[in-house]
Amino acid sequence: MKHTFAFTAFAAIMAAAIPATAETLVFSSWGGTTQDAQKAAWANPYTEKTGLQVVQDGPTDYGKLKAMVEANQVTWDVVDVEGDYAAQAGKNGLLEKLDFSVIDKSKLDPRFVTDYSVGSFYYSFVIGCNADAVAACPKTWADLFDTAKFPGKRTFYKWSAPGVIEAALLADGVPADKLYPLDLDRAFKKLDTIKSEIVWWSGGAQSQQLLASAEAPFGSLWNGRMTALAKSDVNAETSWGQNITAADSLVVPKGAPNLEAAMKFIALATSAEAQAALAKATGYAPINLESAKLMDPETAKTLPDQQTAGQVNADMSYWAANRDAIGERWYAWQAK
Repeated sequence: MKHTFAFTAFAAIMAAAIPATAETLVFSSWGGTTQDAQKAAWANPYTEKTGLQVVQDGPTDYGKLKAMVEANQVTWDVVDVEGDYAAQAGKNGLLEKLDFSVIDKSKLDPRFVTDYSVGSFYYSFVIGCNADAVAACPKTWADLFDTAKFPGKRTFYKWSAPGVIEAALLADGVPADKLYPLDLDRAFKKLDTIKSEIVWWSGGAQSQQLLASAEAPFGSLWNGRMTALAKSDVNAETSWGQNITAADSLVVPKGAPNLEAAMKFIALATSAEAQAALAKATGYAPINLESAKLMDPETAKTLPDQQTAGQVNADMSYWAANRDAIGERWYAWQAK
């Protein structure tokens, strides 16, 4: 996700302009309102507790992370990545094993815990719409792929990752429990029907801008970005029908300069209090199972873990095993 550019080691290292020192910890995430919330919920309390400054960097870029590790010039200490990438990167030797004597995993959702990662937050791809810009808002993935009933541009996530292919198959009538293994031929055939009407978003802030400006008045967005839009002056409508769930993960690149501090940061970030604070601010669900009791019921019921009617869980293990092959086909299709 989010980024999978092929950087050379030299270019990646030169692009990493923020050096890590013994006095700082560098945290890389996706920018925009989500990283602002992570700073408030995690970084600021960490600094207050430890005195260690947390420097914000990003957006997360997988090519840069790989190049840093291979060149032994790592400047990121903790990185927010997609769950399927975390599984793959750990297997490929790009990540440090997490220290679970420091990080308490006993209260964390076990779906999002591996030797090399723990969940950052739990989100859904939902159908978002600027209701003031269109005659009617699509409610289902089939609607979003129906250019006759819902004419105009629609926006989808640009990068090869869980979400869009699943949405195309669901729109084409594949039952949710029959999605995997993904029928790529069928998915791309369905995507071909709307390809000329797609405006791609590469980051969450861009997806919000596309909807708000009505350049693409509806599309597939992360639910937290729709929560943020709904708090603005945009008449933003969200459809949770067949919302597609996934999770981000926190990882430590192999050779991170502040390893001990990184483990302590992740321990705080995944605590019940910190996860509840992030959920309140973003609309993403916490991965700490004790967080819900720290939130008011009205807030808790709006989160993805409460939107279970028709919910579709993306298979992170499948994606981890197949992300390179899917990505090769995905980018070749986009370039046609």
